[in-house]
Amino acid sequence: MSPKSFTAVLLLATVFTTPAFAQDNGHSGIDHGSMEMTGQAGEMSASSKAFAEANAKMHKDMDIVFSGNTDVDFVRGMIAHHQGAIDMAKVELQYGKDNAIRKLAEDIIKAQEAEIKMMKEWLAKNGG
Repeated sequence: MSPKSFTAVLLLATVFTTPAFAQDNGHSGIDHGSMEMTGQAGEMSASSKAFAEANAKMHKDMDIVFSGNTDVDFVRGMIAHHQGAIDMAKVELQYGKDNAIRKLAEDIIKAQEAEIKMMKEWLAKNGG
């Protein structure tokens, strides 16, 4: 592997794993749901549960087997990341009350869906 390729793979691996390390706080694994707000009687609110599920799905889907092709690996990881943003925006639209934030969620869905479409087309043309 060339030094340039090695550096690219190392950088990509760092980008995809840094959020996990930053949020680990000494616990094994990533448990983003453990700090969610709870409703009455200590139960997780419906929106918090939906966010936790979307987040868990996104992290699972981002756990790709790296191919060694930086462009392909980036696009494959970003598709899952963008889908996670869409899923979280849908939670906002289902439960959110603030009109400005609901509009932001709508804009996120539109933009991320367009980018996912472009990335899937790119992968189809570039062996991903």
